Amino acid sequence: MITPLIAANWKLHKLPSEGVAWLETLLRELPSKAHEHVQILLNVPATHLAPMARLARGTPVALGGQDLSAHNEGAYTGEVSGAMLGDAGASFVIVGHSERRTLHGESDELVNRKLKAARRNDLVPILCVGESEAERDAGEEALAVVLEQLRTGLRGLCVSESSALVIAYEPVWAIGTGRTATADDAQSMAATIRSELRTLYPAVADSIRLLYGGSMKPANAAELLSRADVNGGLIGGASLELDSLLAIVEAAG
Repeated sequence: MITPLIAANWKLHKLPSEGVAWLETLLRELPSKAHEHVQILLNVPATHLAPMARLARGTPVALGGQDLSAHNEGAYTGEVSGAMLGDAGASFVIVGHSERRTLHGESDELVNRKLKAARRNDLVPILCVGESEAERDAGEEALAVVLEQLRTGLRGLCVSESSALVIAYEPVWAIGTGRTATADDAQSMAATIRSELRTLYPAVADSIRLLYGGSMKPANAAELLSRADVNGGLIGGASLELDSLLAIVEAAG
């Protein structure tokens, strides 16, 4: 049985002080046994990690970064290393998010280097893969795009434990386009990803958590999470509202 992972992605939202206050409220309102059935993760801006980690220590809530440098250290102005994230309190990090790929031109090769940097620093990477609207409309090309992102991103990465890797499927074609991805769409691509993981990591593939990253919210969470290969969500906007996140956690449990 795979424990679902409900992973919030706050993106560029909230001040550190607001994050601490929000977490205080979450910890008060979180059902006492919710963590026995669901793992909760907050991927927050790097500036938020240290103050929120002090509050989260010893609680069911884990913290993660939203990106990291492929380098350990050096003359890389503005970069944040995996070691820095870990020291500030992160145990996870998002890698290859569609916004990083689209807005910052990150290639599959760079994503691969970042994944390796995450593992060097004992962070669990959440590898994001997904096809655009044009690629989706090209039919079979969508599968090829996602599989290429997966294979290149994971090239040379040793995964001997299922807890060392998370994959998030982002249907970019259904984010902000007015089109909707169904639970069957999510399951179909997740099953394809699972099949490829069985080739890459046969010993642990069936236990690696696959998240849905296409606008999961209280209204659709239960249906999405009912699918066999959807083991949680990477949640953007809905994770900023406490009631919404709690509702999704309840649906996952």
